[in-house]
Amino acid sequence: VLLQLKHPSSPPCIGSWIPWFGAAFQFGKAPLEFIEEARSKYGPIFTIFALGKRFTFVTDEEGAEAFFTSEDLNFEQAVQQAVQNAASVPAEAFYQNHGNLYTMMKGKMGPSNLHMFTDTLCKELHEHMGQLGNEGTGDLNDLVRRMMYPAVVNTLFGKGVCPTSRSEMKEFEEHFQKYDEDFEYASQMPECFLRNWSKSKKWLLKLFEKVVSDAEKTNPSETTSKTLLQHVLDNLQGRHLAPNYGLLMLWASQANAVPIAFWTLAFILSRPSIYKKIMEDLASVFGKAGRDKIEVSEDDLKKLPFIKWCTLEAIRLRSPGAITKKVVNPIRIQNFTVPAGDMLMLSPYWLHRNPKYFPDPEMFKPDRWKEANLEKNAFLDSFVAFGGGKHQCPGRWFAIMEIQLFTVLFLYKYEFVLLDSVPKESPLHLVGTQQPMAPFRVLYKYRE
Repeated sequence: VLLQLKHPSSPPCIGSWIPWFGAAFQFGKAPLEFIEEARSKYGPIFTIFALGKRFTFVTDEEGAEAFFTSEDLNFEQAVQQAVQNAASVPAEAFYQNHGNLYTMMKGKMGPSNLHMFTDTLCKELHEHMGQLGNEGTGDLNDLVRRMMYPAVVNTLFGKGVCPTSRSEMKEFEEHFQKYDEDFEYASQMPECFLRNWSKSKKWLLKLFEKVVSDAEKTNPSETTSKTLLQHVLDNLQGRHLAPNYGLLMLWASQANAVPIAFWTLAFILSRPSIYKKIMEDLASVFGKAGRDKIEVSEDDLKKLPFIKWCTLEAIRLRSPGAITKKVVNPIRIQNFTVPAGDMLMLSPYWLHRNPKYFPDPEMFKPDRWKEANLEKNAFLDSFVAFGGGKHQCPGRWFAIMEIQLFTVLFLYKYEFVLLDSVPKESPLHLVGTQQPMAPFRVLYKYRE
C-alpha cells in the first residue's frame, strides 16, 4: 500500500492499513529482498513506515553522498535507543561517553597500533586451534566461532576473562550466540517480547561485573601494558556502567568478524584456483605448510596482500543490509524533501552490487582490490561496509587483521574436504554482516 503524506515533496511511503505496525510484516519477512523490490518499484529514494517509525532509504550516488556528508543528519541520535535497549545504557550516559570512547578506540585500534595485538592474537589462535585435534568434521561457521570467540576476547579483554573449562565455555558461547542472534530485534523493541534474549543479556552483564572488577584490580599504570577494556575503563564516565560497555564491546568485536571469517574461508575453499594461489603465497613466506606453530607478524601479513583482498571481497559481498542516521533537519535529496525525524537508511549490501563500481558484482573477485590503495588505508570507491565520514567503525583495521591472521593459521595448519556446497546468505538481517542460511560442513585434518 502506497501512502501519500500531506507534504507532496516527500518520498513515496510504503505502509499498510494497520496503524503503527505499517509495513513491518512484509518488511520483516525478508528485509534485504524488500529493499531491492521497493527500489525497483518506487525509485532510488523511498520510505518504509513500520513499528511507528519512518525509514527512508537512499540507494543511489546522490543519496549516498548526502548520507555521509550532510550536517542535517546525526549518527548518535540514530543509534542511542538501540544501545539503550541492547545494553541498558541510559541516553544521558551514552551521549556523555560516545565521542570520547570512539576517539580512544579509533586510536588504539588504528593501523599504527595493530602490532600491539598481533603477537597475542596469534598465540591465542594457536591455542584454541589446537583444541580441534588432528582431524574432525564440523560446520565451518561453528568451528570458526569456537576458535575466534575466546582468542579475540582474551586479546582485547585480557587472559582469563573467558571461562576456561569446556562446559563453562559452552555456556558462555550459548548465551552470547543467543544475544547476538536476536540483537537486531532486541535493539528495536522492549525486552519483554524477547525473554530468552533478556535472560542471556542478564547472564552476560553478570559475567562482566566480574570481568570489570578483575580488570580494575590488574589495571597497570603503563599505557602500553593495558588491555583495550582497561583503556575503556580509564575513559568511561560512570563506573557503574562498565559491565554494560564491556558487553557492547564484546558484541562489536565478535558479531561481524566471525561471520566474515567464515565467508572468507568458504569463498576460498570453494574456488580451487584461489585456494591454490593462497597456499603458494603461504609457502613463499613461511615454507611448506604443515602443523608447525608459525609466528605471524604484521610484516608477514603485509607480504600476503591476496589474503587481504579475499577478506575485503568477502566483506563487500556480505556487508550489512543497512546503516542509519537520524534526520534532524529536513534534507533535500533529488526532488524529495526528507522530513526531520525520519531514519535515513543506506544499504552497503546493495550499494556493493552496483556494476558501475563493482563489475560482475555477485562474483567473488579478490583481484578487483588491486585498484585500492591499501598501503594508504584507502578502500575502493563506493565501498562503505564500515560506514563513512567521521563515524566509520573504529575497529575496522583490527577486524581485517584478525580475519587475515585467522585465515593464514587455519589454512596453513589444516587441509579440508568440503561436504556441502557454499550456502546462500540469509535475507533476514539488516543489522551487521550477513549470516549463512544453512550449515557448511567440512572435513579437516592436520597437514602432513
